[in-house]
Amino acid sequence: MSNSNVRTCPSDPIPEYAFIGRSNVGKSSLINMLMQKKSLAKTSGRPGKTQLINHFRINDNWFLVDLPGYGYARVSKRDKKTFQKYITDYFKERVQLVCAFVLIDIRHEPQKVDLEFLEWMGENQIPFALIFTKADKLKPQVIQKQADKYINALLDGIWEDAPQYFITSSSNNLGREEVLEFIGGINDEFFKATAAK
Repeated sequence: MSNSNVRTCPSDPIPEYAFIGRSNVGKSSLINMLMQKKSLAKTSGRPGKTQLINHFRINDNWFLVDLPGYGYARVSKRDKKTFQKYITDYFKERVQLVCAFVLIDIRHEPQKVDLEFLEWMGENQIPFALIFTKADKLKPQVIQKQADKYINALLDGIWEDAPQYFITSSSNNLGREEVLEFIGGINDEFFKATAAK
């Protein structure tokens, strides 16, 4: 299901996980890798391809949510404002959201737009984990150094504890099991708590 209005998103009482990041961070490729489906999420060399809130029901017990990117996208300012509004509406209003995955391109130095977005997530008490993408583009000894730069940038700011993070590559399935195990663990807790009510 695709929406531009949070109020018309699915009402099923099952957990959902939102995937978001700067435009061209490799979000669609990551989603396709996690689900082992080549064209579940539309990939494009052009930033800003995702322009709706896209819900994918997985195994009938959780939703994967593909959100529009923040930051650069080749769209008009009016459209960009609309995207940003329904992204913020989504995070503030979705009671089904149990965790957001914020995607970061591991090749780059910490970006102001990413750090500001993470700060906004913290201020609004939205649970999230980081997913570093495109790890195959770096030499193994550089990967952890790059991840540490982001974590240190967060700890230098308002964060007391480092968020959970995963290092991934869509081209070789790196990080797939870890991310899916993390989701599975949260789902187990969610359904146990639901059954106990």
